[in-house]
Amino acid sequence: MINSHAAYSALTSRDPRFDGIFFVGVTSTGVYCRPICPVKTPLQRNCRFFESAFAAEKALFRPCLRCRPELAPGQAPIDNSNRVAHLITRRIDEGLIDEGAGLEEIAAEFGISSRQLRRIVQKELGVSPIELMQTRRLLLAKQLLTETKLPITEIAFASGFSSLRRFNDAFGTHYRMPPSHLRKRAAEHHEAIDAGRTSTLQLSYRPPYDWQEILKFLGARMIRDVEFVTADSYARTVQLGKRTGWIKVTHAPEKRGLVVEFTHALAPVLPALLGRLRNLFDLTARPDLIAAHLMKDKFLKKSVTKNPGLRVPGAFDGFEMAIRAILGQQITVKAATTIAGRFAEAFGEKIRTPFPELTRLSPLAARIAKASVGDIARLGIVGTRAASILALARAFQAGSLKLDAGASPEADIAQLTALPGIGQWTAHYIAMRASRWPDAFPKEDIAVRNSLGRVSTKQAEQISQAWRPWRSYAVMHLWKNLRNHSRIMSQRRIASNR
Repeated sequence: MINSHAAYSALTSRDPRFDGIFFVGVTSTGVYCRPICPVKTPLQRNCRFFESAFAAEKALFRPCLRCRPELAPGQAPIDNSNRVAHLITRRIDEGLIDEGAGLEEIAAEFGISSRQLRRIVQKELGVSPIELMQTRRLLLAKQLLTETKLPITEIAFASGFSSLRRFNDAFGTHYRMPPSHLRKRAAEHHEAIDAGRTSTLQLSYRPPYDWQEILKFLGARMIRDVEFVTADSYARTVQLGKRTGWIKVTHAPEKRGLVVEFTHALAPVLPALLGRLRNLFDLTARPDLIAAHLMKDKFLKKSVTKNPGLRVPGAFDGFEMAIRAILGQQITVKAATTIAGRFAEAFGEKIRTPFPELTRLSPLAARIAKASVGDIARLGIVGTRAASILALARAFQAGSLKLDAGASPEADIAQLTALPGIGQWTAHYIAMRASRWPDAFPKEDIAVRNSLGRVSTKQAEQISQAWRPWRSYAVMHLWKNLRNHSRIMSQRRIASNR
């Protein structure tokens, strides 16, 4: 339940920490806004507060054309009910739920009935699964109409509608204007970017956000020919279903967001693409809640104070992330990155892009599952790890392992450790990044234990209990502290030798 007085106070101050936490419907205009909306603050008696954009639209409020609620950052899943709602949202984005189909499957994953699942979505988001699906599609369409010059027919299908007629009917009913009218109004205030065969969209986050640290982490682990990281951008090749292309991501701090350039060939799978990028760049995190909790601990207070925008880099693709984790077992990050590039060259399909650094698609489970241990081992990969990779690929190919962000991370860990050569450290690292579990903790990690004073695995686990449910973020701080400590010691050694 939202405290209306506290929400109104946040609204009047336009506090960005509350962006996406609540929305305000203004009864005098019939419009709903984000708490950072630049328009004149409405009178409190005219405000109704909602926990989600879906609930505001269910109450028949229209999205504001100034602050654009479709850009509000989402909420990070931290408990089972929230994970269920998050997973349904992702399945809608992936196009795997249509008019309610697929709810039984998701309910089964969590060991609940579809009726319970509907109640959870209603409680968490204030709408039914079908209403959630409709709003998600309409808000994406609104963003595409505003920020791109894609034809309206393409936007209809990219947003998940089965026909242009259904799209026009839904848009007109909910927003009381045809799509063409919104595009015309948007063009009067914004110059949509049209780069020929590409378009750009914005993805928002809650500040602070440490963009440079994200790039540093991903750059050290990038897969040659598949990914390319510079001092200010991240780019990669993409294959979603039968669609292939590339994306490039840059930072727009003045807009508190990331700008995604994508090829138009990826437009039909745009919801899935944007969902994966939100996971990769950890855009749904609540840095205020995370920092407030972790700062209570003496081990972490200094790092959290100094690095308030530190995020947990996710994964664009769960299978790709799991392969990368296996390749990184018991070797340096640099060595693992070299082998990962070799692996992509051997098993990834070629693709043409404008970037000479991006020439291959990430290897698919279906192709690797047909290989032999020898095929993999001859790339310089230890035989036991080659066997692990093969077992992982076959589990993905059979559908028994998915590594869905928002699904049950505990179940993912159990399935991973049942495979040969995958222990707790690897499973927790994969859960941390691919399953997007904010409470993963690879207690066996030597760097983590050294940062805590060279403690044992058991002692590290005991210490970490105070950090729950944000242990993944604590691990990022410990890793960063160790890097800083190593750099300082190296500088001291160099100075002493002069």
